[in-house]
Amino acid sequence: MLYIFDWDGTLMNSVGRIVSCLRSAADELSLDILPDNQYQNIIGLGLPEAVATLYPRIDVALQTKMRDTYSRHFKAADTRPSDFFPGVIETLKVLRDDGHKLAVATGKSRAGLNRVLSKLDWLDYFDATRCADETASKPNPLMLHEILSELNCSVEDAVMVGDTEFDLAMAQNAGMKKIAVSFGAHSQERLLALSPDAMLHNFAELQHF
Repeated sequence: MLYIFDWDGTLMNSVGRIVSCLRSAADELSLDILPDNQYQNIIGLGLPEAVATLYPRIDVALQTKMRDTYSRHFKAADTRPSDFFPGVIETLKVLRDDGHKLAVATGKSRAGLNRVLSKLDWLDYFDATRCADETASKPNPLMLHEILSELNCSVEDAVMVGDTEFDLAMAQNAGMKKIAVSFGAHSQERLLALSPDAMLHNFAELQHF
C-alpha cells in the first residue's frame, strides 16, 4: 500500500503557527486582520491560491507582497520545526517496517518542505514528495497522479491521508481512497461531507486501517 500524507495539520501540528504568520503578514501590510478560522480554512491550498482566497480584492502586486511577507514570517518562526502529532513518528516507522511506501502531497512550497525535512534529517525518508509550487494546487489531483506515476503504483493501491476538505477532494478527484484526521485545520463536519473511508481521532489508528 502507498500512504500519501498531507503535512501541515496531518503529520505536523503547525496550524497555529501558520495562522499566526498569516495574521502578522497582514498586519505588516495594513490589510484587514481576518478571524483566525478564515486563515485556518485556507490551509492546504498553495500559497497563491490561499492569499487570493483570503484577500480577493487586493491587486496582484499586493497579493505577491502578502505571499512574500508571510513566507518571511513563517521562515523566521520555523527555525525549530513544529511538533509532530502524537503517534506520527511511531506509526510511520511501523508502516515503513511493514513494507508500505510513504509519500507527501502538501500545499507547502518545495523550499519550505525541504527546509523542515532537512532539520529533521528526513530528506530521504519518503519515497516521493510533491509541493504546491511545483505542480497544481489541491484539490486538483495532479500531484497524486504524479506520485502514482513516479512510484509505479495504481490508484487502487494508494490512500490519501489529510486534515482538510482540499486533501479529501483531491483524493476524490483522483479516484483514490481517503482518510481524514479530526485534529487538524478543518472541522469533522466539513471532512465528513467528503465521505472519507475512515476518520482518525488519533494518528496511531492508521496502523489498523
